[in-house]
Amino acid sequence: MENLRLNVSLLRKKVPNLTSAARSVGLRPATVSNLCTGKIPIGRAEVRTLAALAELAQCSLDELVIRGESVEMIETKIKTLDLFAPIVKGGTVGLIARYGMGQLVILAELFHRLKKEGYAVILLQPQDNHPELDDIKDETDVVVNSIDEAFEKISDFGATKDIIFTADRSHVLTGEIYNLQEQIQNANIQSVTTFLLDLKGESVDDELPYGPLETLWQFDADLAARHKFPAVNPIYSTSSVLEGASLDQKHLSIQQRAQKLLRRYRELWSLVNVKGLNGIPASELQTYNRGERLEAYLTQPFYVAEAFTGKKGESVELKDALSDVQKILDGEKDFEDLNSLNYIGSL
Repeated sequence: MENLRLNVSLLRKKVPNLTSAARSVGLRPATVSNLCTGKIPIGRAEVRTLAALAELAQCSLDELVIRGESVEMIETKIKTLDLFAPIVKGGTVGLIARYGMGQLVILAELFHRLKKEGYAVILLQPQDNHPELDDIKDETDVVVNSIDEAFEKISDFGATKDIIFTADRSHVLTGEIYNLQEQIQNANIQSVTTFLLDLKGESVDDELPYGPLETLWQFDADLAARHKFPAVNPIYSTSSVLEGASLDQKHLSIQQRAQKLLRRYRELWSLVNVKGLNGIPASELQTYNRGERLEAYLTQPFYVAEAFTGKKGESVELKDALSDVQKILDGEKDFEDLNSLNYIGSL
């Protein structure tokens, strides 16, 4: 079963408004979203759910469920993203955040890094005026004003470069993004990785705000309030790369152990915040201590923020991040000064 995954691109093409379509046949949008990103493995899905999705897409189960195919990851060298919710190359990434959680900073940083790797970066101008986009425009190759212009530029770059394409949720709601992705598929343009953001912050309240996604980044208000950036929630963010067919077992094991630790640490942190360390059992102190250090380690200085933070940007290769996290999980950093783990690269 671990070699099975949902054909997300087919669902996007066949069922643009998946939220209402799922509800119309008695499916929970959150369940559908988790199946698309791989948070719920296909092997644990109910047959009724898969059959209903196949009926919505007017396809067979063999077309809906892809067997024995892995997906390629874009390594960003940003620890939290690569560990917990990797980018699927050629897939669609959805950012779920309210204002002030740092989604535009992450996009600017990604553009900065991926341009150095040879990617072409295209930004579709939102329908409304958003001056906050000016900072990320500096890191793009082209800003386009319409879907037609976007397709033209993607076609121009597509022959020689992998493409990063970014658009606001307003273009999703009009259906334009789905039309563009269908045009790209029909034109056989190979690698276009799409980022969808929500400048109005309304996606937080929607169970399936962008339709089917390969990668979901859920931003965290608590992390942002405590200046733990990037404020991407490592527990609720997910990616179809994390399915067994696409990820080596070491990564999967460390990722699951880290999520388990952080989940319990967050519960304990709420108690400590009210009652102090004496408010939790002595048997939980080790869990709290390691969770605190792991959370600190997952912060990272960005190149695009150097002028504001005074800290040099850091890149951490996935293999080094996995090794570092394993050391924290195994207790090798239990006595390390906590401040020495904040906003560093690798250990």
